[in-house]
Amino acid sequence: MSKELLDRFLCYVKKETRSDEESTTVPSTLSQVKFQEELVEELKSLGFSDVKLNPVNCFVTATVPSNIDKDVPVVGFIAHVDTADFEARNIKPRIHENYDGEKIVLNKEQNIVLDPDDFPNLKNYIGQTLITTDGTTLLGADDKAGVAAIITALASLIENDTIKHGKIRMAFGPDEEIGRGADLFDVDDFGCDFAYTVDGGEVGELQYECFNAAAAAITIKGRNVHPGNAKNKMINAIEIGRQFMNAMPEFMVPERTCGREGFFHITDFTGTVDEAKLSYIIRDFDKQLFEAKKNCLLKIAEEINGGFDTPIVFVELKQQYFNMIEDIKKDFRCVEVAKKAFEELDIKVMEIPIRGGTDGSKISLMGTPTPNIFTGGENFHGRYEFVSLQGMEKAMRVVLKISELVGKL
Repeated sequence: MSKELLDRFLCYVKKETRSDEESTTVPSTLSQVKFQEELVEELKSLGFSDVKLNPVNCFVTATVPSNIDKDVPVVGFIAHVDTADFEARNIKPRIHENYDGEKIVLNKEQNIVLDPDDFPNLKNYIGQTLITTDGTTLLGADDKAGVAAIITALASLIENDTIKHGKIRMAFGPDEEIGRGADLFDVDDFGCDFAYTVDGGEVGELQYECFNAAAAAITIKGRNVHPGNAKNKMINAIEIGRQFMNAMPEFMVPERTCGREGFFHITDFTGTVDEAKLSYIIRDFDKQLFEAKKNCLLKIAEEINGGFDTPIVFVELKQQYFNMIEDIKKDFRCVEVAKKAFEELDIKVMEIPIRGGTDGSKISLMGTPTPNIFTGGENFHGRYEFVSLQGMEKAMRVVLKISELVGKL
């Protein structure tokens, strides 16, 4: 299955499917629709049952029927087809067999190098086959490695029924990278007792905790007058924005946090003297600390507004997703089965919280516990992205082993 997996992955990543945060359609780009339509035809040709493209949420779903005569839980596997907003057109994947642990020149003309000094984890892949970019685009292993692993694994169950299993469902969705993909997911139609997103990174990752997440849009209304006679008249919205930023906790930012530490992350700051806008994302694993972070923004705005006759700083908070751990605990079999699958395949389990979110966090909240497992890729969302063929193969074997183990419950 190794060649089939590689060929399928290379085919997928060459197709542009970037999502668009500014779009209001579902999905956010037509390229995703085209990819999903092609996926439907592929799944039908492979012999999957109940293959369909949902016109409301643009999820492609399909089924592997049970080949046993007893009732067992229905398990699902989920991946997303969109890629992040780094350059995602004209992707030219490069294959590096038997990686030697040294620098990989991605683009000689532009002197773009994948260097173990910058990315020490490369040393973990000596002797393996790596797929990289040409240095000018992302790769798209997030999450087309997951799509390829799921389809290749489950297609083998249709070709060969020696592995006994219950009913298995799969779902491939859009717009995960812009945080909207699972908003319209139909858990009732999916019909699973529990599921897994195959959307992680390093081999061994098993993730069932994620951030609580919110976005904050701060608008500052200034007053623009001629600078020659501005004293006690001008309100410079850019200057107020600087004051707002300076009032934020200095060390509670992504570049200075790790592990279970939360953060504030400013993603945009634009403006004129008349009006300025700041965009933040807020993250924390602990719900109380998460609420405290949201209140921190409101308090800073309140303090600044206290110096003016009428409010000039306005904060709009939008909830994005919640930590899925409480929903996972409602049916912890999903974690126990995954751990057993890893152990039987001699894969070291790394139970680490996701410093981000997955479709699984929203789907878990909807009532289908959905932890996340690895794909074998690293450095997602940029020119230094790479994936190990052997890592994808292990993800594929985990899908097969989980299917087998659930069939014995």
